[in-house]
Amino acid sequence: MNDWSAEVTGTYGLQVESLRKGRGAWILETDGGLKLLKEYKGSVKRLEFEEQVLAAVNGQSGLKVDQYQRNLEGGLLSVAEDGTKYIVKDWFSDRECNLKDMREVLSAVRQTAMLHRLFRNVCHKEEWNLKSMVSPPLYEAMERHNREFKKARAFIRGKRKKSEFELCVIASYDEFYQQAAEAKEGMEALFLKEGKTLMEQYHVCHGDLDQHHLLMGDTYVAVTEFSRMHLGLQVEDLYHFLRKVMEKNDWDRALGRAMLEAYERVLPFGSLEKKCLYYLFLYPEKYWKQMNFYYNANKAWIPARNAEKLMGLKRQQEARMRFVNSLVN
Repeated sequence: MNDWSAEVTGTYGLQVESLRKGRGAWILETDGGLKLLKEYKGSVKRLEFEEQVLAAVNGQSGLKVDQYQRNLEGGLLSVAEDGTKYIVKDWFSDRECNLKDMREVLSAVRQTAMLHRLFRNVCHKEEWNLKSMVSPPLYEAMERHNREFKKARAFIRGKRKKSEFELCVIASYDEFYQQAAEAKEGMEALFLKEGKTLMEQYHVCHGDLDQHHLLMGDTYVAVTEFSRMHLGLQVEDLYHFLRKVMEKNDWDRALGRAMLEAYERVLPFGSLEKKCLYYLFLYPEKYWKQMNFYYNANKAWIPARNAEKLMGLKRQQEARMRFVNSLVN
């Protein structure tokens, strides 16, 4: 087992005052400020991409991002004595965005729009056009998920004795799958017709934006964990965060509108982005996640909580569709 205090002191020249586990990593109090140490399995090229982009936006317009710390040899990636590859980056002590606090949510949305606007000013480099750094057309993931929908239902229909979760799937599948099919067909048609224009609108995206990665400081918002950063449609970032908020707030249409307006005051949508946002929200992603978890889990024991989640999604359907339909009306 590595002595991370000694490791960081020797490799980075930082004196570690304390360390604790957190976020699947180590959080270190050092004489150079708060740091996060995390095992890393990606490429150095990927780290360089993230460093270059984040250095260009950090500190602008009241926005902070976690940045990598180079070691004493100037490298972004370090190797411990036992061969573990790891990175160290600046960290923040602030708490996650509270999805029940409208003031915090709107602040996070505004800063997301500001992050996207700043990303658009980052000079694009040809070496970033690697497959792992460029988002495929949005309908491809929907198409894959729809196949997974069908596999899970076929398995359930073939069972003689069904659990509560499986009975919930039988009762709700048709409605949710119809939405999934419509969203996939609509998004695919949009990309087939406007693909060139959509590709021209590809910019840097966070890639995994949710409340865990939006930290609320007294005078700033810190955005963290850019390991899935890529070139794509920024509206997908907005969708991920808004969906989390809407699920926690029973699809409150007024809140949804307020969030969209807060974003657009900083960075207005184009017409194609609005259509993409509609199809993203139309797709029943939370329902798919439950189905996918079930299909890939030990089916001999499905927690009762999973059935409750499905029933909760069914209860929210009417409010959810009111919000989704408002995106095109």
